[in-house]
Amino acid sequence: QVQLVESGGGLVQAGGSLRLSCGASGSISSINAMGWYRQAPGKQRELVAVIASGGITTYADSVKGRFTISADNAKNTKYLQMNSLKPEDTAVYYCNVKGRLYSSSPFDSWGQGTLVTVSS
Repeated sequence: QVQLVESGGGLVQAGGSLRLSCGASGSISSINAMGWYRQAPGKQRELVAVIASGGITTYADSVKGRFTISADNAKNTKYLQMNSLKPEDTAVYYCNVKGRLYSSSPFDSWGQGTLVTVSS
């Protein structure tokens, strides 16, 4: 009932920038939080950044000062601007959206993932 479409991954050299986008569609009544997670090979999925409905943002220590999460609430779309990328940022990035449907049921949806590769 909720579809997430991600875009913006790719290959970039260390020090470069990328912007990820995630659009949510479906029977969405409200969104509580939109976040980005990543999973590197052989590692567990980890939180990168999240923005709550009130605009409060939270970042992993490893990306503070380099990544910025933002949202266009009218479009149910969020972005992750990634600057000063490092090889250790290489991972599959997933968007996650939590909220409530028009049916009043809560939802917790994940995107399909987009690969970010940072070369040294």
